[in-house]
Amino acid sequence: MKNTSGIAFLSVLSNSFVVLLKFIVGILTGSVAVISEAIHSSLDLIASLIAYISVRISGKPADPEHPYGHGKVENISGTIETLLIYVAGIWIIYECVHKLIYPEPIKLPILGVGVMVLGALINFIVSRIVNREAKKVNSVAMKSNALHLLTDVFTSLGVAASLLLVTVTGWTFLDPLIGIGLAIYIMIEATKLMKEAFPPLIDARLSDEEEQVILDVIDSFQDEYIQVHDFRTRRAGAIEYIDFHMVVPSKESIENVHKLCDRIEDRIRQEFKKAVIFIHPEPETHVENASGLER
Repeated sequence: MKNTSGIAFLSVLSNSFVVLLKFIVGILTGSVAVISEAIHSSLDLIASLIAYISVRISGKPADPEHPYGHGKVENISGTIETLLIYVAGIWIIYECVHKLIYPEPIKLPILGVGVMVLGALINFIVSRIVNREAKKVNSVAMKSNALHLLTDVFTSLGVAASLLLVTVTGWTFLDPLIGIGLAIYIMIEATKLMKEAFPPLIDARLSDEEEQVILDVIDSFQDEYIQVHDFRTRRAGAIEYIDFHMVVPSKESIENVHKLCDRIEDRIRQEFKKAVIFIHPEPETHVENASGLER
């Protein structure tokens, strides 16, 4: 967890540096695209701070007041970060439309190009590091942070290209037009992120593919039980919660049933390493017409 927190803090440092550069150069050049990028990166900085804090909180063990742990803090973080991207997109579009109506010449465009490329390079390297750690620990907050950084790479390169085009052609309207295009792009990416971050807040089940993996594992033990029913799943941060009832032969001893549950849980955790699994065994005499696996 210390390594994860350190990587999350790395994105805070990199974003702070990039934001400062973009604002300074945006003011010097008068480019609305550069200023829009500075605003975008500022929200990335806020998102990095949220991710850093949420990773530290979500990593805390369960306590008397939070018996299911703190995993949903990451989902809250991811949702907030997504909303910030929407805010950034709307703000950028507003500024770009204003620049289309009241165009102004761009000064020192090459300086703007240089800063955009430098910012893109820094964020590309940091996004790769953050994304690698996010996959390793299955952190929603880290994934969203990596996405923030990666979108900043593309938008920065887009702004650099627009400044070069303006320099070559003299068409100043390209600057706000490309800014609008970038705003739409980051809002589309935000929508994808929202679909991952928000559902766990209302205890949505795992995806069909993930549930099928779990059901296949359970089914591989079908010779040792009679039926599985009331199968449920949900996710909180990086943790999957899985529970179901398992009907077993009445003649089986408690010890053998317990060992069977342990083996099923161990096999599921080979696929979902942080899964919290609850299996409720039932004797067959308590279930009428028990047969097969039911969801």
